[in-house]
Amino acid sequence: MMDKFIIGRYVPSDSVIHRMDPRAKLLMVLIYICIVFLANNWLSYGLLILFTLIVIALTKIKPSFIIQGLKPVILLIILTLIIQLFFTKRGEVVFTLFGMDIYDEGIKMGVFISLRFTLLILITSVMTLTTTPIEITDGLETLLNPLKKVKFPVHELALMMSISLRFIPTLLEETDKIVKAQTSRGVDFSSGPLKERFQAVVPLLVPLFVGSFKRAEELAVAMEARGYRGGEGRTKYRALSWHMRDTLLMGSLVILTILLIWTRS
Repeated sequence: MMDKFIIGRYVPSDSVIHRMDPRAKLLMVLIYICIVFLANNWLSYGLLILFTLIVIALTKIKPSFIIQGLKPVILLIILTLIIQLFFTKRGEVVFTLFGMDIYDEGIKMGVFISLRFTLLILITSVMTLTTTPIEITDGLETLLNPLKKVKFPVHELALMMSISLRFIPTLLEETDKIVKAQTSRGVDFSSGPLKERFQAVVPLLVPLFVGSFKRAEELAVAMEARGYRGGEGRTKYRALSWHMRDTLLMGSLVILTILLIWTRS
C-alpha cells in the first residue's frame, strides 16, 4: 500500500504541465484548493471533475498511475461517505439500511465531500508529479519574496517545505521496509483486536524515527559539503520565466472560478 502513495514523487516528462512555471502551478493549486469549496451542486462538481481530467491528460502521465494514489486513502474516503449517509438527517428518506433511515441530503453530502477530498488529492499529486524539488523551492521563494522586506527567512522556509514534501515517499518506503521486516519475524499487522494491532505498530516508530534523523543528518552533511550556507548570496542556475501557456492555464482556472460562483445554488 505504501508504494501507491504518489504525493511527493516526480515523474519526468515533456508535457505542457511539466513545462509550466512552478509559480503558476503553485498559484493554481492554491486557487483550486479554495474554489473546490465553492462547489455545492452536481453541475459545479462536474465542472471541477472535467477541469481535473483535462489537467491530468495534459501531464502525459498515465491516468491509472495518478489515480492509484487514491488507494492509500480510499478507506478514509469511504468512511467519510458512510458518516454522511448515516448521520445527515435532512431532506427526504430514500431507503432504510441496518434500521437507519438514509436521507437524500446525506447521500448528496457524502458524495460531494468524498469528491472534494478526491479532487484535492489528485490536483496535489499532479503538482508534485510534474514539478522537481528545485522548481518547488524556487517557485515558493519567488512568491514569498515580499516577506524578505521584514527579514523573514523566505529561502529557508521554501527549502524546508520542498524537502518535507519530497521526504513523504522516502518515509513511506522506509515504513514499508520495516513492516515487511517485522512481518517476516511473525508480527501480524492485519488481524486481531484493534488494541493488539495498535501495539504491533508501536515498535515501528523507533526505527522509523532513527532512520528519519539519520537521513536528515546525511542530507545536512551533503548540503554543507556542497557549500550551502542559506539563501544569502545564492544565484539561480535557471531563471524562472512566465510564458503564454502559464497565462492561458491560469486564465482557464479563473474562468472555472467564475463558472463555479455562477452555478452556486
